Amino acid sequence: QVQLVESEGGLVQTGGSLRLSCAASGSISSINAMAWYRQAPGKQRELVAHITTGGTTRYADSVKGRFTISRDNAKNTVYLQMNSLKPEDTAVYYCACRAALKWYWGQGTQVTVSS
Repeated sequence: QVQLVESEGGLVQTGGSLRLSCAASGSISSINAMAWYRQAPGKQRELVAHITTGGTTRYADSVKGRFTISRDNAKNTVYLQMNSLKPEDTAVYYCACRAALKWYWGQGTQVTVSS
């Protein structure tokens, strides 16, 4: 069992920045990847960014050049730095990790970008 606790999101102006964090606890020794997903109203949950324990990253095309995923393995924490935010980035953001062939999810946090 893995538990994920996310920091709170917030309301940000277009062009602004926000940093999210997610801390893992529990049976964390088998975690081999962490990721951020988001779900906007009326849309399916989509992958935003993905990072392996070794630090290899992947991003959705819509956020490349604006978002950065990073991790601190010693703290079992993953971060999402969001820059140049747009109204279409408005969504509930979820962190996730893979451990023992299962995916675990954070509680979700609302990010709203005002125009």
